[in-house]
Amino acid sequence: MALVEDLDLFEKWMRQLQVEWEKFFGGVERKPPVDLRSRVETLLKRYANSEIRNNAERFRYQNLTARYNTFNELWTKRLRAMEEGRPVGIHGRATAIAMASRADRLDGEAARAGTAASAPDVRVQSAERDDQAVRSLFERFLQARKAAGETGPVKFESFQKLIAQQTARILSEKQAQAVDYRIETMDGKVILKAKPVR
Repeated sequence: MALVEDLDLFEKWMRQLQVEWEKFFGGVERKPPVDLRSRVETLLKRYANSEIRNNAERFRYQNLTARYNTFNELWTKRLRAMEEGRPVGIHGRATAIAMASRADRLDGEAARAGTAASAPDVRVQSAERDDQAVRSLFERFLQARKAAGETGPVKFESFQKLIAQQTARILSEKQAQAVDYRIETMDGKVILKAKPVR
């Protein structure tokens, strides 16, 4: 079977796996979807050590693998918490389910748009000169933290200093002309990803 067909099959199984896990955690199913999970893992491992020459297919495979690993870690944590009789997430099971459904919705929107499940990148050449871009990034960062349930104050000055240091380091080390910043939420934590622009 061709890689493209396998990746299509993986996406189909991944959606089904997400539904099955939610049924299990919601109490609809009595057993976790172990068989389907092993089929998904077998499919992923088939290409783990092979060289994928087509850039688009390699990028898609890497994205799907990362997405599966993120969800798998969340499911494992929820399963362990359930077995130990602890509430799931910061505010119990409802928060974890809401986070998973939000991730599903973002993944669906991304699949339709053909892009990663996040807002557009913010380009910064200099944190001092690109003050408006840094402020926009800061606002997105605060919104993402609020949506993820993260608390605690974050000062703009501290954020700007961090961006200035990161930007200067990346421009120097990577001989880049600018840095694209993206805010993503992984396992309920808001992270900032930086990509050099040459």
